[in-house]
Amino acid sequence: MTESADNREYHVVVNDEDQYPIWWVEQPIPAGWNHDGFTGSREDCLAHIEEVWTDMRPRSVRLHAQSAV
Repeated sequence: MTESADNREYHVVVNDEDQYPIWWVEQPIPAGWNHDGFTGSREDCLAHIEEVWTDMRPRSVRLHAQSAV
């Protein structure tokens, strides 16, 4: 299936490290991941991730960097 032919719905999911992938709505969300509240097309979900995931560093790395200052 090509990306342009992908008509499936996706959830945006997030883990404890604030990392964001997309997950097919038809599949159960794996342990360690939570729905962030956004559902839509692949393109819409990826656009949402671009808006909310502004710092690609894992949460633990960000917190360590803040405490080192």
